[in-house]
Amino acid sequence: MELNQQPKLPKNPLPIVIIGAGGIVKDAHLPAYTLANFKVIGIYDKVKSKAKALKDEFDIIEKVHETLEDLIIDAIKYKAVFDLALPANLHVKILEQLPDGAAVLMQKPMGENLEDAKQILEICNRKKLISAVNFQLRYAPYIIAAREMIDKGLIGEIYDMELKVCVYTPWHLWVFLFELPRVEILYHSVHYLDLIRSFLGNPKKIYASTIKHPKMRDLASTRSTIILDYNEFTQARITTNHGHDFGLEKQQSYFKIEGTNGVILIRIGLSMDYPKGVPAKFEYQLLDNESKDWKEIKINGGWFPEAFIGTMAGLQNHVLDKNIPLLHSTEDAFDTMKLVEKAYQSSEKGGVLFKD
Repeated sequence: MELNQQPKLPKNPLPIVIIGAGGIVKDAHLPAYTLANFKVIGIYDKVKSKAKALKDEFDIIEKVHETLEDLIIDAIKYKAVFDLALPANLHVKILEQLPDGAAVLMQKPMGENLEDAKQILEICNRKKLISAVNFQLRYAPYIIAAREMIDKGLIGEIYDMELKVCVYTPWHLWVFLFELPRVEILYHSVHYLDLIRSFLGNPKKIYASTIKHPKMRDLASTRSTIILDYNEFTQARITTNHGHDFGLEKQQSYFKIEGTNGVILIRIGLSMDYPKGVPAKFEYQLLDNESKDWKEIKINGGWFPEAFIGTMAGLQNHVLDKNIPLLHSTEDAFDTMKLVEKAYQSSEKGGVLFKD
């Protein structure tokens, strides 16, 4: 079976300016833009040496800007797309400085809580920004392939989705997380909530529990269980444990989609043995085949860096042709952030006490 695994690229790509020069830019943004032949006309970081190091490594970067103001001037001159690769608590400050009507892709999450998300949405609407949030998992090659199978009706009516992550995550790579009251759902499972929403829409109910790990006492919760109910037949579940420190052999990271006529099983290899990762894997079974054997489709690429092509390409396609919908718009991302907030509320207030 041949399935599309690539996002639609703009015919005449717009130039890009990047604000921020951290690890995600090095590991994902710039490799993705290199693959897509996108031009980065400028980059700025308050630590200039970080931006300079990236320019030395990636030929697609044309200039390191001394100030944010200089970068904005060039962006206006060349009608560039702003790529914000910053911690969530800096979005508001930067968005207010961008020119009205600018195109901007901001790193997830959309703020650190729902109030932040509301403020970000208000700024984007007030300034008439063409804005999107970098929820890139929905553009990973295996997700694009799965969506094509579903859109063609090959696995029938979707009634069950399951995301399981049982891995060891080296949280020390993101020092800023140790100071935050929210970690796992806001910075990791938010991807899965957004992914499920991209297939099933908003759920009718959500149940959630998120807790700490005894070997990661300096962090907020790093394990979560989330249930999304849609109707009497349709449910999605997310189970994450980032403290499985027992080697790679029994680690798990998968997305399973069950339909009335078939099933898709995707190994999300990036999360396993992070940051090295393992190859992604795409398997499926269709009930109308005489053989009930599982079949495998070769996947070209994975979450990093290929999925980051899709979020930038999707925004640029919409900027160039407003008839092309912006699927990861700030308006859509706001619903994902509402779901994150509901998950934390459920964890704090839900549950039935055994003693009662």
